[in-house]
Amino acid sequence: MRTLSLRLFRAEAHSTLHWPVMPVVILALLFTACAREKVSAHDATEVDTSATIERQTEPDSPEDGSVRADGTFRIVATTTQASDVTTILAEGVADIEITPLMGAGVDPHLYQPTESDIRAMNAADMVIYSGLHLEGQFDVVFKALNEQGTLIYSLSKPVKEAGFVIGAFDVGLSQSGTDDPHFWFDPRNWEITTVDLAETLAELDPDNADTYMTNAEAYSAQLRDLYTWADEGMRSVPAGQRYLVTSHDAFQYFGAAFGWRMAAIQGISTEDEAGVGDIQGTVQFVVDQKIPVLFVESSIPPNTIEAVQAAIAANGGATQVGVRELYSDAMGIPGTFGGAYIGMIAENVYTILQSYQCAGAQAHIPDWLDSIAIAPPEELLTVDCAT
Repeated sequence: MRTLSLRLFRAEAHSTLHWPVMPVVILALLFTACAREKVSAHDATEVDTSATIERQTEPDSPEDGSVRADGTFRIVATTTQASDVTTILAEGVADIEITPLMGAGVDPHLYQPTESDIRAMNAADMVIYSGLHLEGQFDVVFKALNEQGTLIYSLSKPVKEAGFVIGAFDVGLSQSGTDDPHFWFDPRNWEITTVDLAETLAELDPDNADTYMTNAEAYSAQLRDLYTWADEGMRSVPAGQRYLVTSHDAFQYFGAAFGWRMAAIQGISTEDEAGVGDIQGTVQFVVDQKIPVLFVESSIPPNTIEAVQAAIAANGGATQVGVRELYSDAMGIPGTFGGAYIGMIAENVYTILQSYQCAGAQAHIPDWLDSIAIAPPEELLTVDCAT
């Protein structure tokens, strides 16, 4: 039985297994690949889908005409985070189509590409995905797309190359040696990703290179300000009380960035199932550490957190659930504050600190910085602890 996953990482530290895609999806890919003529954007290279290696082919010179061959640059982005950063970098670029595959609240660990997803990826010049096997159901599809000449770009690759990926520590043997795929939860990692993606887009689409790089510079400055704001708030909670208890282990990078300890009932993949021992271990840990708040995630059913809360109550204890859900594997609805990467991180910070304030803990929420392009809505700034 896997035990409670609890780890502490240094604040300065800057997995999932993969599963086969349904045969119908592969058949759809092969059918559309045969029906489509496309000049290769790069040499077809074998993709290693092992859980311990993240690889991606490098784009060849765009002079081969494979990008914008018909005047339009077509990009498919898998996760909500991927589509958000791509859209920001492409602002002001004409004739570019960005197709998102996953919507708000969708769990990318379990998401299986549909036939329409396959058609979109097959028609794309570039597919942008998160990586580190977050999209475990896509591995075989990515391999086939790569072989037909579609550029498959991993957002996590520059972060891993920089040495800022958290490996698996003290987890079950079935996950041994894998990387934690939730790298975006440290804004410093997301800045690395932003710059690398902008440079790649500029290489592929040189006529718009200045726009991509200017957008990246402006957005990177906002990410640095976001980190400063969040760091001040999260470290206002006394060190001995900085525990974040969630359903699955998605917040290790977040904790490493801001000096918090993480405790999760499940592992780093939502395919893991929480057993009785996992629930009991979490209950004992929450009681021993006097943790006042448990948090539900937006992309995961609340069952396990509710089970822990009920077990604590049955033993005469009491704990609260956070004032709202945390964003973990997916962002909110596009157009909302939580539907943007900056808003997602900020809303999580508000939720954590407000929840701790409602539980009577010391926590200070800094004033929002005007240098950040988007601002939190008024309803997020205050909370009724009674409800």
